[in-house]
Amino acid sequence: MVQRLGEFLKNRRDRITPAAVGLRTYGTPRRVPGLRREELAQLAGVSTGYYTRLEQGQAETASEQVLDAVARVLRLDEIETAHLHNLARQPANPGLSEPPEETPHPRVLALLDSLGDATPAIVLGRRGDVLAWNHSGHMLIAEHVAFDSPRDPARRPSIPRMFFLDPLTRDLYRNWDELAPVHVAYLRLTAGRYPTDARLARLIGELSMRSDEFATMWATGDVVDCTVGDMRLRHPTIGAASVAYQVWLQPDSPDHRLEIYTPNDPSSADALRILTQQSLQAEGTLPLRPR
Repeated sequence: MVQRLGEFLKNRRDRITPAAVGLRTYGTPRRVPGLRREELAQLAGVSTGYYTRLEQGQAETASEQVLDAVARVLRLDEIETAHLHNLARQPANPGLSEPPEETPHPRVLALLDSLGDATPAIVLGRRGDVLAWNHSGHMLIAEHVAFDSPRDPARRPSIPRMFFLDPLTRDLYRNWDELAPVHVAYLRLTAGRYPTDARLARLIGELSMRSDEFATMWATGDVVDCTVGDMRLRHPTIGAASVAYQVWLQPDSPDHRLEIYTPNDPSSADALRILTQQSLQAEGTLPLRPR
């Protein structure tokens, strides 16, 4: 399920019409939906043969300048351009390997501790596994899951897996259709960064086999960096709420993301206060840390 350079380039080339880049076609029939290889090569300032080799995955000698020129013609944004560079630097046949268990950095946990339970928050790993959370974060996102589950790597909640395979999680989000493609596109971005991660490959394969919706979204080839957004919830405890999420990154552990949730309106603020009060009544009041 790892995306190859040629697949990504062709996907994006098919999306760019000649008119969009100022090319005249004179009404002649075209066999491709977007730009031809030779047209893209000309606009990027490289030979057709050179660009063809890129689409064939032969990018060992591709310079950053050439990749940036191709990205400019394809009108890639900053994240898509970074993804292009990641794909170009992959070995031709990357083998999969088992990565070590993820452990959140102490600074990330210290920041989580500092939030207490007043602000719902969770710590996510590279593949979207919950590595830690506070009580209010647990109750907001997955109160039907055991609070201590992040302690055991084998039981850690997987946000992507829950999003597509868990009916209770799906019912939680009124804007599921808006959020789901973001989850898929972020997994693709991660797969470009870590093409040899066997656990990530298994997750993508499982979701593709068990969820037609995931497979359809994966086939678009989209990539995004999931950093901010809004969640419109129908929460089983606090009812309707509109919550903003934002991600904090730590230089010491760039793979790990502290995601915090804040209300978007007064009624949602009241709902989160109720959630906080209930979380304080739960057994213990400290964020869950891995042992």
